[in-house]
Amino acid sequence: MTETLTRSEAVGKIITLSKEMLINENIDFSLLNISEDDAYEMVANNVLTQMYETPETYRETVFMASMTKILVENLLLKAQLQKINGSQ
Repeated sequence: MTETLTRSEAVGKIITLSKEMLINENIDFSLLNISEDDAYEMVANNVLTQMYETPETYRETVFMASMTKILVENLLLKAQLQKINGSQ
């Protein structure tokens, strides 16, 4: 069954699922000039905008490429943090 959601409901579901994925992560949001909730809302809205602006035939490929890029960047940032924390 396909569920029809408003944009606001979709953003809320994306935020809820994203936050549930952080159960084992300790993320410090104090470096941002916005709250954690505002950061999630901004990014979720951007994800939805990208999805709707991408032609459906390319959507899956674009999302997989985007996810891969983000995960690689996350891997590099974690390695840099470990290096910095290890050298102190």
